Amino acid sequence: MKGTSEISASGTRHRTRHRAREAAVQMLYQWEVGKQDIEDVLGTFWAASLPGAEGAPESVRTFAEQLVRSTIANLTTIDPLITETAEHWRLSRMAALDRLILRLAIGEFLDAGTPRNVVINEALEL
Repeated sequence: MKGTSEISASGTRHRTRHRAREAAVQMLYQWEVGKQDIEDVLGTFWAASLPGAEGAPESVRTFAEQLVRSTIANLTTIDPLITETAEHWRLSRMAALDRLILRLAIGEFLDAGTPRNVVINEALEL
């Protein structure tokens, strides 16, 4: 049986990473829909009073920015994967948030080493 401190640490890590994924989706949305440069988004996001941004610990900021950078850097791999498997859907016709959550999840599959079941569960929660 897991000790209380082990469960608490695991729960805290889960909440931290979930907050980071939420922030990453918000940043990707600002980048794509707002047509803003990603460096500008990363530079201003945490200073804005957006839900989830205020008072975010460094661990949330670091993981969120890693996810955003990885997702954008791998778009030439990610978008064809989505296009190949999305039956009867063009990428441009998908709802922006759906498309961004798919991109984020696939980016995390490719880069972060997070277990696949965790990535899928987090994408569904987002």
